[in-house]
Amino acid sequence: MDFLNEVSCVPLQQGLRHLQTAFTNFFAGRTKYPNFKKKHQGGSAEFTKSAFKFKDKQIYLAKCTEPLAIRWSRQIPESCDPSTVTVRLHPSGRWHISIRFDDPTIKPLPPTDKAIGIDLGISSLVITSDG
Repeated sequence: MDFLNEVSCVPLQQGLRHLQTAFTNFFAGRTKYPNFKKKHQGGSAEFTKSAFKFKDKQIYLAKCTEPLAIRWSRQIPESCDPSTVTVRLHPSGRWHISIRFDDPTIKPLPPTDKAIGIDLGISSLVITSDG
């Protein structure tokens, strides 16, 4: 079991959390039985805020000495802080990173008691019940 010490504990814990959610949904009747994922099918590792550093638009993962080489696909607002980093191996053999940012400038909507129905169709894309 020494191989478990070679990686950060956070992605391992996140994997167990995802497994627990899958079985909780199964036993609640919301989904089918969870599928077993093989080790070599290309997986992903999710790092929470405690397992990475974000400094000067570079990401340092836990137990890695150098920052990840990132080619950014878009500009990042200065006020945003990353909350989760997901590293994924695609079937093409390339590594991709998804970063979830929390934007403090977005305010939550106020609660409401109103509800509407939304129907997605072919002839009309969206039809709502309020007209």
